[in-house]
This record gives sequence, C-alpha cells and structure tokens, in this order.
Amino acid sequence: MEFIEPEGPGRRTVAELVAARWGDHRPGLWCEDRTLTHHEVAAGAAARAALLADLLPPDAEPHVGVLLDNTPEYPLWLSAAALAGAAVAGINPTRRGPELARDILHTECPVLITARTHLPLLAGLELPGVRLLLTDTQEYEDLLAPYADAEPDASRATPADRLLLYFTSGSTGAPKAAICTQGRLAAAGRTLAGTFGVRPDDVHYVCMPMFHGNAVIADWAPALAAGAGVALRRRFSASGFLTDVRRYGATYFTYVGRAVQYLLATPARPDDRDNPLRLGFGTEAGAVDAAAFQRRFGVRLVEGYGSSEGGAAVRWTPGTPAGAVGRAAPDDDLAVVDPATRTECPPAALDASGRLLNGTAAIGELVNRGPNPFEGYWRNPEAEAARRRAGWYWTGDLFYRDTDGFLYFAGRADDRLRVDSENLAAATIENILARYEGAAAVAVYAVPDPVAGDQVMATLAGTFDPAAFSAFLAAQPDLGTKMAPRFVRVVRRMPVTATNKIHRAGLRREGFRCPDPVWWRPPGEDTYRRLTGDDVAGLVERYRERGREELLSR
Repeated sequence: MEFIEPEGPGRRTVAELVAARWGDHRPGLWCEDRTLTHHEVAAGAAARAALLADLLPPDAEPHVGVLLDNTPEYPLWLSAAALAGAAVAGINPTRRGPELARDILHTECPVLITARTHLPLLAGLELPGVRLLLTDTQEYEDLLAPYADAEPDASRATPADRLLLYFTSGSTGAPKAAICTQGRLAAAGRTLAGTFGVRPDDVHYVCMPMFHGNAVIADWAPALAAGAGVALRRRFSASGFLTDVRRYGATYFTYVGRAVQYLLATPARPDDRDNPLRLGFGTEAGAVDAAAFQRRFGVRLVEGYGSSEGGAAVRWTPGTPAGAVGRAAPDDDLAVVDPATRTECPPAALDASGRLLNGTAAIGELVNRGPNPFEGYWRNPEAEAARRRAGWYWTGDLFYRDTDGFLYFAGRADDRLRVDSENLAAATIENILARYEGAAAVAVYAVPDPVAGDQVMATLAGTFDPAAFSAFLAAQPDLGTKMAPRFVRVVRRMPVTATNKIHRAGLRREGFRCPDPVWWRPPGEDTYRRLTGDDVAGLVERYRERGREELLSR
C-alpha cells in the first residue's frame, strides 16, 4: 500500500493540512459502522466551509458553535472552519440551562451545529440570533447538497486566524474561552507527530470529548499533520475501549483525568496485551497506574504537560525519571516559584524511591518567564491579566523540580491547602494515599478549619477500614504531620467532570455534610470513627461561633 508522507513544516495552517488530504483515498475516519477516506473528509470539509460562508452574517464574528458528541461531524466542522477562516467554539454538553446559554452567547456564535439528541438541552433557552443546524436531519443534507462539488481552498486562512475557542475553568467563576489560532494548532500537531513518530499508517483513537482541548490538540491535530487516520468514540467507555482499539487498529490514544483508572478497573483478561496500541499520551494517570497499564496492556503511557492556553509546555524525553513529566520545552524559561514572593523554590529532595521529602519548600506555581504562545481569552481581559501578571505567564499549576531540572506535577494552585500555617499540595497527599490497598481512586481537597486556614479531607473510592487506614498512615515515611486527612468520605465511584477529571469543586462544596459515609478523626484522637449527625451539628456550631459557617459551602 502506498502512503503519503507526513506534512513538512511548510504547511503553517490547519487549512493547508486539511487541503493536503484531497486526493488521498486511504481510509481516514472511522466511527461505529461508518468509514470515510481522507479525500471524503477533505471534500466534506470543503462543502461545510462553503455552506458556512453563506450562513455567517456579514457583520458577525466568524464563529460556529459545535454541540456534538464525537461523531464524524465534529472533525468535519473543525476542518471546515479552518478552510473558512472561522473558529469553532466547543460547547460542553454537560452544562445546563443559563450556563449553557451563556457559553453559546459569550462566544458569539451565529450558527450552532448540534443533533436532535441534544435538543432537550436547548429547550427553553433564550439564544437570540443563533441558528441551529441539526446534523441528523434531511434538512441538513439538503442544505449541504448544493456545495457537494466544492474543493478545499486553503488560501483564505492565515496562521493568525482564530480556529478554536475552547473552555477552560478553575474551581470558581464562569469558564473562560481560550483562543487557539491555526498557526498554533498546526505547530502543535507537527511537534507531537514528530515527538511520537506518528506515521501515515497510524490510527489515532479519539475517546476524550472533542469540545476539550486535549482531544483536538493532542490527538486530532498530530494525526492530521502526519496524514494518519482517526477513529472516534462518541463518549468514553472503559468497557468498550479495547474492543474499539482492536476494531480500528488504533495505535495511539490520549487520556485525561481518571480514564486510565477506569480502564484498569475493568476485569482483566488473558488477551489484554493482544492489541495494536503502542502509545498513550495524557495527564494525571500517575506513575503507579502508568506502570500497571503497561504491565497489563503492554502499552507505554507518556505523561505530558501543556498549559491548556499554550503558555507553557513540559516535554517528556527518553531518560525522564518515573513520576516526572519532563523538562521545559527549549524556548520556555520555566520556573517553580513561591507566588507570594516570586522567588524560585529550592530543588526537591527525593529519597531513593523517588518520594518527595521537602514538599512544603519545593512545591510552587509553575511560571513561564519568557516569551510564550498564550493567545488570550475571548472577551475576558481580567482573566488574561491574571495569567500575565508582572510580565510572566502563570499556569495556575503546582510543580516541583529536581536537581537535574526534571519537573513533577503537584496539582492545581487552587488545590493547595493551608493547614496550621503550612502550605500543602493536594496531589502530594493523593500520591501517598493512593498506596492504600483499598483505594481505587483518591481525591484530596481543603475544607475550612473552624478557627483559621484549612483541614484536609479525602474522598476514597473503594473499601475503607478505619483501623487499617490509620495503620497505613502511620507507616508512610513521607506523610507529613499535617497531611493526614481529618475527614474521609467513602464513595462507590468518584464523581468526575465530562473530561473525566475529579469534580473537586463539588466535593469541596459538599465537604463533610454529604450523603456518603464520612469517617473522621476528632482533634486529639488517633483513630477514625463514623461521623454522626450529632458530630456534624457540633462542628457546625464551632464554625458558627467563629463566624466561619458560610465557608462550609464555598
């Protein structure tokens, strides 16, 4: 079989990468029982680009909202927007009511691409000036029919054209729509394709939601840059993962959040290693789960880090120690700093097993002190200013760096806890608690202390024995005296967001007043016992006496 060579650095826009597939009749896009060639994808993108040009009002922003699962229409509209010099706003289908309407209206989308299955989400919403296109209707097919002979023309696009408006969010405030231009996305695709040796005969399995930057930037873009194929899963399914991988011959996939844990939680089979995968790339799997994944499935996972907004990148290279993400990209001046003083944190002290011994001093916020490709947020100057404080790009993520310059992820800056005047990183405590035999998943977060600062609370998915857990904590040499959880919530399944990240905001908001069993260790006691209604009432009264009751629902 003849393969087209990967695209060289001369193609600087996504539109050029899309147009390059015209005439390539290899299978290039799979979803369930549907297969499209690369040529058919390019032709479909050209037809949609021509339709979009006629639909966009002349005085409107060239934006199109996409509210879809991972179906072929999603990459088709990404490609169409690139050809048209327009931008796709990825709309999160887990948002509801006014919040969903706010996302669509904030990104100023005169056209919203969706399907009938999502119409209940839009029922009753005020969306003035927004035209709906339902991809699973005859009307949609009739609209496209006059453009069936369109050919892809990349001449309208420039590297500076906006292509993505993808929502990022912290624990508070409305999501921010980060901007990604054609030039940045094309460069990211070429870089990742080169880093991982993506070939035209590879197949990238896209099972993370395409409204999120991970699936588009780290999965779809490198496949497009290399001329590789793409296989889509409507929504992530741990039980369907291996079946899909074998069906489509997938060689690469990306993951975020707890996806790897869900895969490891499926029943093991003797033929698990019988699969075509050679690499998984993502974040938050953790060294323990990555090793378990490789043992079971024979697939290496590479943990990477790239600020969603593009302001900083950490690159894995051969020789990166277990647990580390990598070193700074060559053009980045990255530092781990104390946000209060803007001074660099001291290097991490690690024992022979790689455990961090000086987390309080070594963990700080990762900043980029040099030029960076952050392209801003749509209509949000305050958020942009916060990212670019004092001339640096502040990632909002906690890291520590060893003496050889390797960087280790330690959680989100808003996941930092302050206990008895000591700063702690939630991810550091999570890594320790993950060793507990009964833990399938762990989340650590702050609940307010009745007097000042925070207390440590953990949610544990799995089995919990209070005596065994206390003994486990006592045996951990790197568990600081202030790290042991005051409260332990036990759940059957960890609550997660649409991108499989732990729903920390919800856990923090509920605190110890939640529907699940909670065990706690009262001050001065060494063992955990079940939190009762009387205990909760007594605790709340303590908060009320100190004027801190309102913090319990923050």
